[in-house]
This record gives sequence, C-alpha cells and structure tokens, in this order.
Amino acid sequence: MRASTFVALLLLAACGGVRLEDRTTAPALPVSALEVVADLDYPPGNIAVSSTGRVFFTLHPNGNPPIKLVELVGGKPVPYPDQASQTTRFDSPLAVRIDRQGRLWTLDFARYGRGQPRLVAFDLATNTLVHQYDFPSSVAGFLSMVNDFQIDPRGEKIYIAETSPIRQKPALIVYDVAKRTSRRVLDGHPSVQAGNYVIHTPERAIKVLGVYTVRIGVDSITLDDRGEWLYYGPFSGDRLYRIATRDLNDESLASEALGARVETFGPKTISDGLSIDAADTVYVSDPEHSAVLTLGQDRKLTTLLKDPRLRWPDGFSFGPDGWLYLTCSSLQHVMFRTTAHMRANAPYQVFRFKPGPTGVPGH
Repeated sequence: MRASTFVALLLLAACGGVRLEDRTTAPALPVSALEVVADLDYPPGNIAVSSTGRVFFTLHPNGNPPIKLVELVGGKPVPYPDQASQTTRFDSPLAVRIDRQGRLWTLDFARYGRGQPRLVAFDLATNTLVHQYDFPSSVAGFLSMVNDFQIDPRGEKIYIAETSPIRQKPALIVYDVAKRTSRRVLDGHPSVQAGNYVIHTPERAIKVLGVYTVRIGVDSITLDDRGEWLYYGPFSGDRLYRIATRDLNDESLASEALGARVETFGPKTISDGLSIDAADTVYVSDPEHSAVLTLGQDRKLTTLLKDPRLRWPDGFSFGPDGWLYLTCSSLQHVMFRTTAHMRANAPYQVFRFKPGPTGVPGH
C-alpha cells in the first residue's frame, strides 16, 4: 500500500472492535473439488469468465503489479486489451464483470479517488473500447472507493458498492449506461456501514501497526439472474441485505423512503466477494476462515468449501460448464506488508470448482 494511503488509514481508522464468531461448519465439498487454474507472481483481484471460457482478472492494486487487467492465455496472464492500455486506460482497477451483451466492464477506484474513478467497457468480439464513464466528484470523489459492481441483464444499469474505507461514508451508486448518469443512494444507511469487527485471518489480525482497526463498509454485492434483487453487505458486517432494483431505479423515492425498502436477508461471515446461482443461492467468501459458504433462500448459511489454500478468497465468477471461478487475493500478505514479504508468499492462485447449480458466466 502506498505511503499516503497508509497514513490516511492510520489517521481515520479506529481502535477496538470485536471478532465475529466462526460461522463455518464442516464443508459440503471435499478439498479435491478445488482446482488450481493459475499460479501467479502477484495477488489477483476480481475475475470475470466469459461464456466461451475466456478468463479475465485484475491483479490486485495493493500488490503494486506491473500490469493491471489481464486475460489468462495458455495459463499465463497477458495484458488486456494490450500493454499500452495498462497505463493509458487504467489507474487502479479492481472489479471486473462481463455483461450479457458481450462487454467486459472494469471499475477503477483510482487510488481511492486521488485519480479519476471510472468505468470502462470492451467489446470481447473485437477487444476494443466501447464505453467510458468518469465519475463526477459528487458521486465518487477524493478518498472514495468504487469497489465492486453488478450489471443488470439488459446491460442498462450498473450497481456499485462505494466502500469508502478511509472516509467511512459508504453508499451504493446507480449508473445509467444509456444516459451516462450516476447517483449515490443509501448514503450512510445502516446496511452499508461497517460493523465494529476486527478482521482476523489465520495468520494475523488486520490492523495498522498492530493497533488501528481497519473497518470496511459495503463491498460484497451480487444481483440475481433476473436482475430483480440486489444483495449486498459491508465487508466488516454480519448481515446480508437486499433491495429490489425497481426501488433503486426509482429516482422519485426520497432517501428515507428508499432506505425503508431495504430488507435484512440473512446472516453472513466477514465477506469479500459474492456470487449467485440460478436458484438464487448466494455464494459468500470468508477470508477469516479460508472458506466459501452459501446463503440460500431459506436464509441459512452452509459451508461449501474450507481449505487453507483459500488465502483471502475474494472475487467470484461463474464460467461455462458449471464452473465457479474464485480468486484469492491473500491480502494478509499484502496489506501493510513489505514487497519482500509479499513476494516470499507467492505464488498466488486462481481456483475453480463445480458447486452443482449453475450461474450466468461473467457474473
């Protein structure tokens, strides 16, 4: 992490906090279900897999990688769409998704809003840029973090988690692709706020200088296959929420009225990435316990996988043939660690497994 970001986190983080109880149980799948897709020199960020099996992912910005957005070709990361774009198009991209119109979208938080946060999209048929949107400062300004996002089935609306780990002013953002307009919603609502939890991985507690607690607001986000319900929650939180997209899209709803439409869906672990399958079962990554869990419509948590190799399970994407892909960003070996420490803990992995149910590729 760069020095200025470190100082900001140090100044704005708080002491104290409690550890969320372990909500994992014996896993439903054996460790043999987990297949290594790639071993990497740098930690991966988020991932998107196309319906034809093309694998795209970011290299996590906190790892200061030499390239930022890659396609896996022959088992090796290759700059996407080309080498020049790594500096001309990108600052610090993290989240990637593929929509049903065949576009690869990348969300760039621009070093916590110190650069220009933006969305860019590439046509996968031609590998050319087809859309770019620069967020105004009123939506994603200085010290913001446009962290993760979901795209509706028609490719018309994009729902974004603005995590705000430094300023602690999280929100959701709704982007209208055709109108090229964005707006903050649920700004400061309890459902997007970080809880009073200290993040613990098997190796250590994630604290600055071993003292200051890092609290992370809304991060985990997924959208059902019909585009009707957006599920989301704070990374540092014990509950998953949902809201109907018809309400998020209704600009006539006042802030309080919109907030009243939020539903508490069910329990979750400390979580990073989410995904969802055709049965509306939500997949939850658990970086504290090296696990993947599910939260079904019965609103009960089930542990699907648990394996020490899952070092900070992060981003999900369904691919073809029932595979669910998963990156492990290993942030316990990156955040507030030296470059030498990070390199000593390589390689870093992309995995995949077959959960049984299928989901939409790129999602």
